[in-house]
Amino acid sequence: KMASGSTPWIGSAYLFLQSTCKTIALPALYESSQKKPCVYKALKLALADSTGSVNGVDMLKVHCSHPHLIVQLRFCRRESCRRFLRSYRDGALQKSLQSHLQLSLATTTVPLEVELKAGSEHLDKMLKDEDHCLECIYREKPDRLPDEEIMELEKDLKSLMLHQSTNNNVAERDCSSLKSLSCPNPPQGSSLPTQLTFIFQGQQFDNRTITPDDHQKFAKSVSKKWKQVGRSLQRSCRALRDPAIDNLALEYDREGLYEQAYQMLLRFIQSEGKRATIARLVAALEENGLVSLAEELLGLPSTEDCS
Repeated sequence: KMASGSTPWIGSAYLFLQSTCKTIALPALYESSQKKPCVYKALKLALADSTGSVNGVDMLKVHCSHPHLIVQLRFCRRESCRRFLRSYRDGALQKSLQSHLQLSLATTTVPLEVELKAGSEHLDKMLKDEDHCLECIYREKPDRLPDEEIMELEKDLKSLMLHQSTNNNVAERDCSSLKSLSCPNPPQGSSLPTQLTFIFQGQQFDNRTITPDDHQKFAKSVSKKWKQVGRSLQRSCRALRDPAIDNLALEYDREGLYEQAYQMLLRFIQSEGKRATIARLVAALEENGLVSLAEELLGLPSTEDCS
């Protein structure tokens, strides 16, 4: 039976993660003292995205069982668990994990396979029956408190937020962003809130919408690679699906590269609305080697030439 109104709703599940890229082994990265905080932060932010709250789900322990990274989760509210299940079922959690790991580890892409279990039950086989999944998770009571390693990583993460570089007021934004993640309800019309922060070069930034200034800087600097960036964006933007990009190239051929790039990003902004965020653009730039342009948009000192 499910918990009554006077009994706290507490349940547990295991999230199995495996990279399908041969050059990326998540257990090895987590076992690395240098990379472990990056992996933990990516997990933390993705789980916060999935529940709409930084406190929606707790990580109790992360197990390394090659080739899997296994995260033991504890849910203390039924509705948080329900939002998590919907995010998992829709593939939003998987995409969020891939995005946060990609940015946190400064790599091109981290393709993932995910699996969810509660005790002996494989929840992937019953995701359409949401209430049954909730019952399975509720039956599995957590057998531990967060272990010392998790507590230490959590402490380090909070310390990083407070003492991070003050370039562009990043530290101030980090604190406010983590607070804003705690809002209990996701935005209307969306089963998953847009991630409120993202990681770039070890720093955390507000995931704001693309501004007119960003738009102009992009069009001015992206040059011939605007098509490549557009093809990266098209994976999550129907308005840029083929043959849209080639059509834009032909339509604005006489106006030159600036106008072609400007119109491509304009189509992205107009079609995606509030979801046309700087995190998505930065990820597309980074994927195509345009790191210095991403740095320019975020107000960071340039470290390399993007031309």
